[in-house]
Amino acid sequence: MGTLVVPGLDAEPWPTLGPQIVDFIEDRFIYGPGSLKGRPYVVDPEFRAFLYRAYEVYPQGHRLAGRRRFKRVGLSVRKGLAKTEKMAVVAGCELHPEGPVRCDGFDADGDPVGRPVADPYIPMLAVTQGQVEELAYGALYVMLTEGPDADLFDVSLERIIRLDEWGRADGKAVPLANSPGSRDGARTTLNCFDEPHRLHLPRQVEAHETMVANLEKRVLEDPWGLYVGTAGEIGEDSVAEGLHREAEQIRDGLIDDPQLFYFHREAGQGHDLEPLEGRVAAVAEATGPVGEFGPGQFESIARQWDRPSADRSYLERVWLNRWVKSGRQAFDAGRWAELSVRDGSPVQPIASGSFVAAGFDGARFKDATALVITDIPTGVQQVWGLWERPAGADEAWEIDEAEVTASLEDLFRVMQVWKVYADPPHWTETVGSWSGRWPDRVEEWWTNRIRVMAQAVRAYREAMQAGQVAWSAQAMYADRFEKHVGAAGRRDQNLYDDDGARLFTLDKIHPDRKFDAAMAGCLSWRCRLDALAKGAKPRAPSIPRRIR
Repeated sequence: MGTLVVPGLDAEPWPTLGPQIVDFIEDRFIYGPGSLKGRPYVVDPEFRAFLYRAYEVYPQGHRLAGRRRFKRVGLSVRKGLAKTEKMAVVAGCELHPEGPVRCDGFDADGDPVGRPVADPYIPMLAVTQGQVEELAYGALYVMLTEGPDADLFDVSLERIIRLDEWGRADGKAVPLANSPGSRDGARTTLNCFDEPHRLHLPRQVEAHETMVANLEKRVLEDPWGLYVGTAGEIGEDSVAEGLHREAEQIRDGLIDDPQLFYFHREAGQGHDLEPLEGRVAAVAEATGPVGEFGPGQFESIARQWDRPSADRSYLERVWLNRWVKSGRQAFDAGRWAELSVRDGSPVQPIASGSFVAAGFDGARFKDATALVITDIPTGVQQVWGLWERPAGADEAWEIDEAEVTASLEDLFRVMQVWKVYADPPHWTETVGSWSGRWPDRVEEWWTNRIRVMAQAVRAYREAMQAGQVAWSAQAMYADRFEKHVGAAGRRDQNLYDDDGARLFTLDKIHPDRKFDAAMAGCLSWRCRLDALAKGAKPRAPSIPRRIR
């Protein structure tokens, strides 16, 4: 796949404000920081096509005539294509007192006529305040302070205010970083999300959701959201990953009448990245029709793969704009997603009464704790119990021990459990009491045994690669299970297998990302393998006897 464009082109083009906006940009805007700084802005053909689609409106005669077709618009292209500056120029048009960015009726030919936004409010969200100022907001700052209409704005590093004809504040754009609460009451007309693949922590996702919810407060100004960035890491559960998945669902016909327009360009999978010429061709495809900005640019990018210490996953992601597994991830999140389907059908939840193996891991006072079961005959997994620390919880938060024990009791009642491999740290007394109460079913399985744990991780990964393990996307906690697997990182150990491959154990990728269900899944799989090796069979049902 070279490009993903959804929705695709319609047989009859939609009316659009795009031509007026392109003319306005080229007449009133300059380039921001960089080699072309200060020169008149020129809209390249691909960006022109993007703006035409982004500003489509419902036609005359429709019940929503003149309203925006899309509530959200995404642009995903490789590093180095001035995508952040494109966001800045769109934000500038939306803020400008003469920007033709909303439909004010139709002319005699049925084409929409543009008007400016009344009292615009444009928050520009990024990971950190510094990133906002250096990227989209910083580009907009230069475009407006050094452009031909500088007198129409009061600009500082904290905000850009649009001035009316009497010099009074008449709208503004502000940099925003990780502050959902402070903007909860804002009356937004355009949301700008810069590099949304970096927005993956709970507080960042919360900020995004708050900003999206704010769009409904300014119905008369037809508010919308713009996402501009590069492909991220599979399984990171970022804002960008959610957007890309939605686009794929639109492509696959799973969403009717979508409110998202999404353009994604990447290098297709047909390129051999080993030879230099293969990488050059891949970079060229990921770049698109705009081509090289200077002689030898593609070759210079392609040679970055030759550095001995190069992170090839990172290079593939940023320069080829491919969604890839991070080198830090223990498991392939893309492959895990595929394992929810077997023989062309969705995997079903484990039925009551099944013969299962279980794994238990987690912390009582922080992060999360999980209990995962594996159907011994089929290798299907699902989360039986999951307890997660809520975002913003105070230091006194802890998991209710009685609730966890009750969940285990329920498991023994509903399923035929061969054994539970439970990691004692953080639950030492509890696991000890379980092993005393159910000595033939609960086994203390310490994950701090490096070689044993590394071999268990390797077995789990191999099961994923071979398709021996599966999981049900319809089971309880399925979405959290998938996120935990994607959040499991690798800690390389000074150990090697028989083939010379380095072994590793599981670790956090980020302090705020939980992976305990992945660890419990690994223990559950190890328990299943041991059950098969020992020829374990379900316990025969007990038959009541009359006592004389």
